[in-house]
Order: sequence, then C-alpha cells, then structure tokens
Amino acid sequence: MIEIRNATPDEYEAVSDLTVIAYVGGGFVEAHDPYTNRLRDTAERAEKADVRVAVMEGRIVGSVTIAEPASPYADVAQPGELEFRMLAVSPDARGSGVGSALVRHVLDTAYDRGDRAVVMSTQPDMEDARRIYDRNGFVPVPERNWVPVPGVELTVLVRELV
Repeated sequence: MIEIRNATPDEYEAVSDLTVIAYVGGGFVEAHDPYTNRLRDTAERAEKADVRVAVMEGRIVGSVTIAEPASPYADVAQPGELEFRMLAVSPDARGSGVGSALVRHVLDTAYDRGDRAVVMSTQPDMEDARRIYDRNGFVPVPERNWVPVPGVELTVLVRELV
C-alpha cells in the first residue's frame, strides 16, 4: 500500500536526495546545473508550497511539490489551477504505481480545493512520466509551452476537473 502525506522536516533530506537522484540519475538535469540546488532545497519548497511524500513499508519512495498560482514554485498555474512539479520516484520503486498515486493525489487535492484544473510542465524526454500524465487525462496546451533557460523547452499539460 502507498501512503501519501505531507513531508515532515526530518524527512526533507531524504526527499532532497530522492528528487536529485530521480532528475540527475534520469538524465533530465546535470549535477552541476543550478536547478539541482532548487531540487535539493526541500525545506524552502515546504515553506512556499506543499511537499508530499509517498511511503511504502515505512520508506519514502516518491515525492511531489504542489503549488498554488501565487506560490514562487508555480511557473504556469493561472487562477483556478493547481500546479505540481518535481515529481520524483525512487529508482527501485518505479513501476510500482508510486508516480500514478502521486498524480492522482494531486488531482484529488485540486478537486477538494475547488480548482478547475491541474497544470504542470514536463520535458519531452520524460517518457515514463508522460505516460502517467496521459493515463490521467492530461493534455498538451502548446500555446503555454515555455523555455525557462536556453536549451530547455517545457511542454505544459493540463487536466481539466470541471
């Protein structure tokens, strides 16, 4: 069973490590890239957004950051949308439903809050994650795609709730 809950301060280091391993180990960001520091700073994220963890058998195996439009961790969310980012699953938990459970949790959270949609940005080479998003009804919105830094093109996906 996968339990999803808020990360606690004593878990921030584990969440940081897991997130960096998922992104750097997956080849989505270079270890020396400044974005790696942002991935690592779970305490900062938890102050300005919601950091959730997926726990299996007492071990953190996944994490996601959920941000309201006014949060500095929301890049593309508009009023009435909830954004998620930094979805990470431990390499040894991939294929066990952790990523899907985290995405469903975000959708449930947005629905409970009364948001009309969930939005997120993804890289074209994040194929495993993209399959999760597709299965959960996310669709590309090309006019909202963006380039945070030269050479990094992000695809915006939206899942309408109402």
